[in-house]
Amino acid sequence: MSDHNSAVQEIRAASRTIVRELGFLGKTLAGTDYSPSSVHALLEADARGPLSAAHLVQVLGLEKSSVSRLVARLVHAGELEESGDGNDGRIKTLRLTAKGRRTVKAIHRFGRKQVEQALSGLNSIQRQSVADGLSTYARALLGSQGAVASLGGVEVLSGYRPGVVGRVTEMHAAFYSRHSGFGAFFECQVASGMAEFVARLAAPCNGIWLAVHNDRIVGSIAIDGQDLGDGQAHLRWFILDDGCRGGGVGRRLIAEAVAFCDRQGFKSIQLWTFKGLDAARRLYESFGFELVSEEQGDQWGSTVTEQQFTRLKP
Repeated sequence: MSDHNSAVQEIRAASRTIVRELGFLGKTLAGTDYSPSSVHALLEADARGPLSAAHLVQVLGLEKSSVSRLVARLVHAGELEESGDGNDGRIKTLRLTAKGRRTVKAIHRFGRKQVEQALSGLNSIQRQSVADGLSTYARALLGSQGAVASLGGVEVLSGYRPGVVGRVTEMHAAFYSRHSGFGAFFECQVASGMAEFVARLAAPCNGIWLAVHNDRIVGSIAIDGQDLGDGQAHLRWFILDDGCRGGGVGRRLIAEAVAFCDRQGFKSIQLWTFKGLDAARRLYESFGFELVSEEQGDQWGSTVTEQQFTRLKP
């Protein structure tokens, strides 16, 4: 048997054991009266703050109808509460109630106890080996399945951060120089556009989200709610550092931006990009964006095919 096949079998056997021993095969999880998917919904509401049912669909990877039933049960149980959006009452924002916060604390206590008991018989080197191995495997799963998460020390933060204009410009210039042959003109356009936008971040319809690793910005996305007018949001400056691609960080960034637009009540989201960025296109389409126009242009310093994608409000 090859080393590869042996590793696959060992990982599959270990995964079955973990699922069984942690209780995921049961009807309830973590000492609660709730299903595993409900427990995860509560944990997401705690980790991310107010969110929409559409955001839960993306995060949990479930059908809309399943999430609707799940949310209804948690609201009925007093764990979650719904509130209407200030601009559009049809959009409901979900947040933990006081009871929900107590439940989440109990879930965390239960989980910590499980892990501490399992690790109690291991030495410090073995414990670190377990942590490193699980983190590495989780990142591999994210890369292959496109799940929404942020592991390996990467955080997604909202709002201004010192150095954001220069760092986002640097990432764009480096990537598009290699991919499309863009040069100084393109870099200057990104820098000036970013600087102008950052000065408008105080407006509630504008937002920026940054992926940060070890205090270094490794990804970005922004929603400009003033640029296009007529109830349209402009998705701008979506970029990842080379080392972050394929790990689920880009999906997390887009999920944050789309959820923000839904809360703000924009009737559509527009984005412009270039043909040939297939991984990004698949990501956009998974969030409901559709290609609406395509044309060639050379205003960036080399001839490329520009594409416009639109996502209509659900």
